Amino acid sequence: MRFLVRLIVTALAVVIAAYILPGVRVDGALTAFIVAAVLSLLNAFVKPVLVILTIPITVVTLGLFLLVINALMIMATDSLIEGFQVDGFWYALLFSIVITIVGSLLNTLVKSEQKQ
Repeated sequence: MRFLVRLIVTALAVVIAAYILPGVRVDGALTAFIVAAVLSLLNAFVKPVLVILTIPITVVTLGLFLLVINALMIMATDSLIEGFQVDGFWYALLFSIVITIVGSLLNTLVKSEQKQ
């Protein structure tokens, strides 16, 4: 149940980020949900391998290279899903930042609602 709530929150964050950023397009709610699911899978299986392989670069950049890895995950999702389009690396980077911020805010709201 908790995983489904997180997917819905991430899908909503994807829709909001696509609305804010002109270089990101999502065809609909179902596509946003699929984007959230694919991002979750990529972050669970591919991202840890990339983080381990890039530890030296991440240390030298004081962790900022993790933003690049996030943008690469967004671009991989773009190539896997029809109906989701990101116009280049910089929009992918901005998109990852926006969905992180919006997702954190929405998760905070969901957690406060669940406690009541």
